[in-house]
Amino acid sequence: MDDLSQKAITAATSGNWNEAIDINLKILKNSPEDIDALNRLAKAYAELGKIPKAISTVRKVLKINPFDRIASKNLEKWKKAKSGQTSPCNQATADSFIEEPGKTKIVSLVYTADPKTIASLDAGDEVSILLKGGSLQILTKDGRYIGRLTDDIASRLKKLIKMGNIYQLFIKSIESNKVKVFIREVKRSKKAEKIPSFIGEKIDYVPFTPPELVHNKEEIKLTEEEEE
Repeated sequence: MDDLSQKAITAATSGNWNEAIDINLKILKNSPEDIDALNRLAKAYAELGKIPKAISTVRKVLKINPFDRIASKNLEKWKKAKSGQTSPCNQATADSFIEEPGKTKIVSLVYTADPKTIASLDAGDEVSILLKGGSLQILTKDGRYIGRLTDDIASRLKKLIKMGNIYQLFIKSIESNKVKVFIREVKRSKKAEKIPSFIGEKIDYVPFTPPELVHNKEEIKLTEEEEE
């Protein structure tokens, strides 16, 4: 990856969309068919509410590669947006996916939405959580259903949400009709002060003694007292 491409990515992840536009335009001046730069440019236009420019830019990508998944998804999404409207979903920053024991978890959704809705999502999109009946549904920021949390996670979070906990969720990954979300506890209520949102999985460690530390079998035998 060249320096300009890295600068363009850094500008985007920092939310400096005007800078991202300038850098990607510089790249495209020398390489007008650089698909990555075109997709980044379209995204920057969309974030600034320049939807017509975003759409025309992804259409350039699809002329070069009609099967480009990113351009196809974004075109579908931006066709529904109005000029002047910023991207409908808030985007995660690099720090959003930092894992913290007891406070974060990656969960695969069940009963996911139709393929068209899934195709309109992007990794990093912020989503919302809705308690409905006995389930916790995951929705886009504009209220479209995406899927449900698994029963075990939903059962735990429902109790904690009712106690006052607050959570933030982002799309972690999308593969076909499989969607994973990253859940972060952003506020823990006093009632749940000593209750972790998520219980870590037990890891069984296999003990290992480096060969250089094993001189003689007799030397490493435990006495009866040590065994007790």
